[in-house]
Order: sequence, then structure tokens, then C-alpha cells
Amino acid sequence: MCSDRIAEVVARELAADPAVEERVADCVLAALSAVDSDSAATDSGDTGVFLRSITVQGFRGIGPAATLRLNPGPGLILVVGRNGSGKSSFAEAAEFALTGGNRRWDGRSTAWREGWRNLHEPDTARIDVELLTAGEQPQVTVGTSWDPNAELVQAQWTERRGSAPAVGIDPHGRRQRLDLYRPFLSYSELGALVDGKPSDLFDALHRLLGLDELAAAAEQIRLRKLELERAVRDSRQSRADLLVDLAEADDERARDLADLLRTPEPDLDAVAGAVADSVLGIDGPEGLRAILRLTLLDTAQVAATTDRLAEAAGAVARYATSDAEGDLRVLELLTRAREHVGVGGQCPCPVCGRGDLDVEWLAAADTEISHRSAELAAFRAARTEFDTALMAARALPTSVPIEVADAISARTAAYSTTGRANPYREHARPLAGSADSLSKQREIVGQLWSEWAALAAVDYDDQLPARLRTTHAALAAELGALQRDTRTELERLDAVWSPLVPRILAWLDPARAVADHASELRVVKKAADWLKAATATIRGERMRPLETTARWVWSTLRQQSNVELGAIRLQGSAGTARRVLLDVTVDEVDGAALGVMSQGELHALGLSLFLPRATVAHSPFRFVMIDDPVQAMDPAKVDGLARVLAEVAASRQVVVFTHDERLAEAVRRMQLDATVLEVQRRERSIVEVRVTGDPVRRYLDDARSLLRTPQLPAAIADELVATCCRSAIEAAGLAKARQELLAAGLEHGEVERRVRNAHTTRAMITLAIMGVGARVDDLNKHLSAVGGRWLVGVLRDATAGAHVPIDRPMRELISDTERFITWLRAHEPAVVRT
Repeated sequence: MCSDRIAEVVARELAADPAVEERVADCVLAALSAVDSDSAATDSGDTGVFLRSITVQGFRGIGPAATLRLNPGPGLILVVGRNGSGKSSFAEAAEFALTGGNRRWDGRSTAWREGWRNLHEPDTARIDVELLTAGEQPQVTVGTSWDPNAELVQAQWTERRGSAPAVGIDPHGRRQRLDLYRPFLSYSELGALVDGKPSDLFDALHRLLGLDELAAAAEQIRLRKLELERAVRDSRQSRADLLVDLAEADDERARDLADLLRTPEPDLDAVAGAVADSVLGIDGPEGLRAILRLTLLDTAQVAATTDRLAEAAGAVARYATSDAEGDLRVLELLTRAREHVGVGGQCPCPVCGRGDLDVEWLAAADTEISHRSAELAAFRAARTEFDTALMAARALPTSVPIEVADAISARTAAYSTTGRANPYREHARPLAGSADSLSKQREIVGQLWSEWAALAAVDYDDQLPARLRTTHAALAAELGALQRDTRTELERLDAVWSPLVPRILAWLDPARAVADHASELRVVKKAADWLKAATATIRGERMRPLETTARWVWSTLRQQSNVELGAIRLQGSAGTARRVLLDVTVDEVDGAALGVMSQGELHALGLSLFLPRATVAHSPFRFVMIDDPVQAMDPAKVDGLARVLAEVAASRQVVVFTHDERLAEAVRRMQLDATVLEVQRRERSIVEVRVTGDPVRRYLDDARSLLRTPQLPAAIADELVATCCRSAIEAAGLAKARQELLAAGLEHGEVERRVRNAHTTRAMITLAIMGVGARVDDLNKHLSAVGGRWLVGVLRDATAGAHVPIDRPMRELISDTERFITWLRAHEPAVVRT
């Protein structure tokens, strides 16, 4: 956007100045970016905006509703009519609906603004402006209406996108962008460039070129400088107040912190580290409260678990034998022998072969099996109980809490546990006080807890139950003593030190900001000085690309004038004397512009300054609306104006309102493509708009004129008439193609590429009614299907007749061509493929 272009100019100036520090450059660019963001925040965001129609009722010179329909695409549209016909009312209405104001009324008397209601339609006042944009919903209608007794400033605005319902809007949201690119130019604005005070002319050009952002950026830098200087003063005062309170506190930590704060530039990391240690560290309130939250298992639970373990170990010892595995094998052998006898009956012993396994043996074997099985079951039960009891005993000890580790490890662990980085690792130092005795107690508890935790992994021996009980008892006693002393220290902190901590922290964050911004304060001071000195240079850079276009416009407009336009310079700045220096030469002799230019030349100068800015490539508005630019121009300059407008209309929708017939006559005489709309006002402010000339009508009129020219040989006349008919169809197809493709959402650049690539009349008609991607070979079939075979014949004869004789009377071809174009304009394509 335009502001980005200004930022680029500023960036070039910064890069070209070796004395500018990088941070100074960044400060200037950031200020410009912030100004741009503020503008974008309220912008409607529409791009590629064309005007489709302007409907006015009860406003200015228009009574009953009247509509000015415009082709929404590039092209020159002349809206002509005598003074008082109502044509300028359309221009004023469009500007008011889109911007919420009208430059023509600025500075005028109250009576001028009070006469805005039409006398013949006083109770109903409404404006509807239809737009075609490049957005997802290209059809946009902006409506403005008034209640019957409302004043001009009490208008109500609505916006409707596509088929969605209309919603209320604030017109000023779109006005910032409209002011920046300014597609409207009224006759009064041309006069403001020459009739006002020098400062008015400066401000008009300053606004015209979008340079107001430089002043806004300078103001942002100034405000930032004041903000930083105020923060420095506030921080110094807060530190002085804090030192008074620290001096009154009877606490070693307060005294140590006061020593840190008395230095001219306190070490803020050291201050933060000391405060963090006193609050989050092992000696601080949070660390002490963590000590109070430590818990151990109840002594009764430990005793019950260890007693169970001792009993289970004794039971295992009672049932265990010296050769338990041998006893198990004997039991298995007896059991298998008993099973053998039960299956095969009495038999000799299969092991020794000497004894018999008889009835007596069976009785003895059963007794022995029963005894050994009972012993084995008791042993197994005792062993299971022992394993369970040992597991329960090993679960009693817990790992050493970080709260009772050594001071540095505990602090590091505390930050890790909370997920907070320790920013004071390099600078923190413990504050002296009663915490020294607590540190020793924590060390003792930590050692005992380590011994307690180690018992979870030792092998069992007869002393383990007793060791568990004694170690737990010693740990419980020391932890109880530590927690009693910790509670006492917390009470002391709450009374003396803790109330100071929030105040220190409240000072610390702003103090850090002041320290962090100290270099920024130096930078913004330099940035303010640089931007002030560079403004003149930046203006020159901003003017240069416009000067080229302005000189081209002037050279085209200045037909037969002996005035040459040179440099255009803005001198001064806000708060100082401001004026515009326009360098001109008269017959190669330097002169002052306002002193040597005629009124027409000064208006031409205003137009030369308006068009380059309104037609920049990145402008979201693809239209310009100019009201009465012809006044005071001599005929030669009118011809130049026609050429300029036609050139601009190649890529823009150019709508010109004029009561002077010379512009329309020049367009027709030079055979420039233009649509001429005539506005007529009848009684009771009834306004009508009719087409008096467009490329299509001109070609058809030319064709009829050729038929009425007896001097032309018939063969040549027929060829020329057919050529005119073909050109008329092609011009209508071009307008239709642009309209349909833009309405379908294609980007404007893509639309122009498509129409340029439609090299034949048939290709243009295919694009207009069948859309992108359609084949020219399918055109005849499509025309027959949607309109009838007669369309195919007309198109065939109009294109072929320009080269070879055709079997159709020329008068009939003209009539059929006109009928074809009427059908084409009314045809609504079912699908436009994109």
C-alpha cells in the first residue's frame, strides 16, 4: 500500500546515511509500521473496487430516484449535462456514501450544507452505490439514508455483500483508505490548490501524496520518548522510597538488599537473586513451608510392619530343615511309589529289589507322606508370609525429599520442579540470618533420611526389623525438631521480611524495563532528530515518481502552452511555515507557478498532481471520479485532457462529470473509446440518464453512415459496413467479458490478460458468454442452444463480411448486429468457469 511505499523510501534514506545506527533505523521504521497498522485496523479491506451504479433520491439536485449505471471495468465514461442537470449530484452522492463527507463542502458556509435535501422530494433521501470488488463476494452495495427530519450528519449507513442482508457500518472505516488514495477530484479541490493560503496548498499536497504518516510517525516517536523519560523518573523515586523502608527493617536481608540498591546503577539480577532465595529458596518462606509439609509414616505402622517381618522370619526358621530339597525329593519318591502300588498291586520294591511293597508298607507310606506334606505346606506358607512382610518393610522408607538436600541442590531442584528457569544462578547469594541453624538441622535430617531410604534396598538379616525401627525413630525426632524451628523462623519472616518482598518485586519489574529501555531512550531521541531532518529528503523521494507522471500529464495537457513544469517541492513541516514550491519555466525563463499560470493551466496542474497518486498500481480503487475538470481550459488543453483520460482508462474506470461539450466532442473527434451518458433534469427534479454514445453505438452509427454515402463503391461499402458490425460485436463482447469475469471473482490483472489473449471476435464472444477455458469451436453449438441459430449466422456474416462478400443485405446485417448485441448484453451466463 501507499504507506509501504513511504516506508521503502524511509528505508532507502536510512540505508544511505552511514551515521544512522541500526536501532535508530529500526525505531523510525517501527513508528511508520505502527501508523500503517492503525490505518489497516479500520479498513474495510476491499480491493479492485469498480463502480457499478449510483442511485440517488431526494439528495441535492435529484428528486425521485435516479440511477447512473456504469460499466464496472476499465474504460472512459463521460457524464455530460448542462449546469443544474443533476450530474454533479451523482458525484457528490457517491463521495458522501463512501467516505461520510464531501470535500466540495469543506470550508463552505452552513447554508451550503443545509441545502442538501431536494426541494421536490424532501421526505425521502437515500443514496445507494453498487460496487464490484475482487473479494469472495464481489457484489457490494453501500447505502446511505436519512430519516425525514434528520440533518446531513445524521445519516445512517448500511452495507450489503452479495445476497446477504444489509448490515449497519461506520463509513469512516473506509474513509482512511479513500483519503490516502483519493479517487475523487472535484472542481473545488482543483481550486484549493491555487486559491488557498500557502499552508493550505502544502497540506493539500501533503495529504494528496499520503505523507501525513511521516508526521504521525514523528508524533509516535515523541510520545514514546516522553513515556520512557517518565518511567526513569518514577523508578528513581520508587527506589528512594524503598531504601527508606529497608533501613527501618531489623533484618540482615533487608540491610544486604539496601546495600545493593544504593549503587547508582543497581545490579538487578543480584537483587532478584537475593529476593528469590529469600522467597523460593530453601531459606525463604516457600522453602520453609515445604519443610513443614514433609511427613513420615506413623511409628505404630512401622512397628507393626517390622514385628510382622520378625515373626515371619521366625516361622521360616522353624519349618526349615538342613536339606529341604532332599526332603522334597523323598516326598516325591514316596508319592510316586504309592501311586505305582495303587495301579499295579503288591510288588517287590523297584528301587532296591529286596523288600515287598505290601499292605504294611502302604500303611507306613501313607503315614509318612501325610507327615511330610504337612511339614512342606507349613514351610511354604511361612515363606510366602516372609516374602510379603519383607516387601512391606522395604516399602516403608521413602526417597530423600529435595527440601532437605544441601542448599544449592535444593534450590536447583525447586526451580526444576516448578518448571521455572532460575535466572539468578550467576548472581544469587544467601541472605544471612537465623537460617544457619536450620541449615545444619536440614543436613542432619537429610543424612538420616538417606539412611532411612537406603534400608529399602538392603538384604534381609535378623537385625533389619530393629534397624528400621531405630532409624525411623531417630529421623522422626530430628524432623520434628526441624519443623518446630522452621515454624518459628516463618513467624519471624512474616513479621519483618515478608511484607517487604512484594514491594521490592513491584519496583524490580519497572526497574528492569527502565534498564532494558535505557538504550531505547537514547535511540528514540536520535530517531526524532533524524526524522525531522530527513523529512524534506523523504518528501523529495516521494515526489519523484509522481513528478514523472505529473510531467507526462502536464506535457499532454499543455497543448500550445509555453509553460514548462519542473520540480514540485514541499517546504516546511507541521508547526512551521509550510508552502509548496512549483518550479516552472516560461519560454525557458524561470518563473513562479502561481504568478505565470492561467486558471486553466493551474487546473491542469491540479489534475497532473491528482492522477499519478490516484492510479498507483497498489491502490485498492480501480476507479477515479473527476468533476468538471474542463472549466477554464482552452480547446487545445481539452484535446490533451481527452488523451490523458483515455490513456488512464486503459487500466482504470475513469468517470468524468462535465457540462462542457468540448470534452465529449474531442473524444468523438479523436475516435477515443468512451461511453457518454447524458443527464437531463425535467420539472420537479426528475433526472434521467441515457446513453448518447459508446463504442458499440459509434460503430453501428458509422455503419449506417457508410450505407448513406453514395460516393463509396458498393463492394467497398459492404466490406466497411461488415467491419463496423464486427467491431461493434467485439466491443460489446469485450465489455461483457470484463463484466462477467470480474463478477466471477477473477483478479483484474487476470481478466485483462484473458481479454488480451482473445485475439479474434469469436474468441472474445466465447470468453464473454462461455467463460474461461471454453473452446471457440464450441461457440456455434452454444449460441444455437441458448439463443438460436440466427446468432450463429449474424456472427458468421459480421466476421466474414469484412474480408469476403456475403449473401446478406448490409442494412439487414446492421439490424441483426444490433439485435445480437442487445441479446448479448441481456444474456446471463449459466456458469462462468474460473
